[in-house]
Amino acid sequence: MQLRYSFRLYPSAGQRMALARAFGCARVVFNDALRVREEARAAELPFIPSSELSKQLTASKKTPERAWLGKVSSVILQQSLRDLDTAYKNFFDGLKGKRPKMGPPRFKSRKDTRQSIRFTANASWRITTGRKLRLPKIGDVPVRWSRALPSTPSTVTVIKDAAGRYFASFVVETESTEVLPEVDAEVGIDLGLGHFAVLSNGTKVDSPRFLRRAEKRLKKAQRELSRKQKGSANRGKARVKVARAHAKVTDARREFHHQLSTKLIRENQAVAVEDLAVKGLARTRLGKSVHDAGWSAFVGMLEYKAARYGRTFVRIGRFEPTSQVCSVCGVKDGPKPLHVRVWTCGACGAVLDRDVNAAVNVAKAAGLAVSACGAQVRPERVLAQRVEAGTHRDPQMRGVGIPVL
Repeated sequence: MQLRYSFRLYPSAGQRMALARAFGCARVVFNDALRVREEARAAELPFIPSSELSKQLTASKKTPERAWLGKVSSVILQQSLRDLDTAYKNFFDGLKGKRPKMGPPRFKSRKDTRQSIRFTANASWRITTGRKLRLPKIGDVPVRWSRALPSTPSTVTVIKDAAGRYFASFVVETESTEVLPEVDAEVGIDLGLGHFAVLSNGTKVDSPRFLRRAEKRLKKAQRELSRKQKGSANRGKARVKVARAHAKVTDARREFHHQLSTKLIRENQAVAVEDLAVKGLARTRLGKSVHDAGWSAFVGMLEYKAARYGRTFVRIGRFEPTSQVCSVCGVKDGPKPLHVRVWTCGACGAVLDRDVNAAVNVAKAAGLAVSACGAQVRPERVLAQRVEAGTHRDPQMRGVGIPVL
């Protein structure tokens, strides 16, 4: 199993210049190789293999026009060619139906806000005794180590994000998973916008709404950016300010996802969640709220953490009528408008909370033996006629915080 660990880097001014040179060289090699293949395709020539591109790269480094490519590590240049091969493979696999469709490789621009280079095991990089990251032709870069690496990493990717921050991303191979002690608990999760997650045991996790809460600060920063003259140094500073504001929102959301997913994996032997059509929902009027919630990232964390710690993770189909079926008697009562948050089953008379009922049905659809303990389910005796549900509106969430896990 492969794991990725990211740490913050703090390069000096000279090291930042060396990294900028490395980013530029890797981008040029990628674009040159892509241009050669595209010209061959336009001329209806055979697909040029990587071995031929590597030979052309070696020859170009000996010319006056490309002699500056020799000032950086050759490993990152060869890695750029491998990245191009991966991009083509993903494109062709999408055409064959082996993976979701994606576009063909595109040329990289020097204006891209995110830059990266990758050092493999044969690049002579290492972690020094002083706990610094020694990179070839760059130097010993200070690292903020937030945790220890479980084993020797195989590769390291140096990344510069839009906010001007540098990170080192290590790939670590682990032979076995860390199995947690078994617990007698299983949970189904219903993801939403009013509440980020509602569990089958009745627990409701409030939605932090990080992007909504930061909109005022973001609007101010973006307004200042729009007033700067294009191409000026002040515009560059304003752009970095906007990127840093967005980075704070992203980091807070990721931390919230990590804390909640870790808590759920530790406390439950099995976790079930509905496979949501996030791309479709993102195109609706709720698109900004869907993006702010980050359901896909959260579900991805649940999946890989369950595999790592020996838990069971189940996805159920998105077309399961979890909101229409009574979790008490199993009778399908039909669709309900979104503003109906509490409804009464016409068959057994149970008064059901819409979200909790859906979470219980998610767990049952996944085959989990959960109970509605603590959930808002009240079986009542009613007449034979159907009882209409009330029109309780979902309260608007404001200023909620991250739960302490």
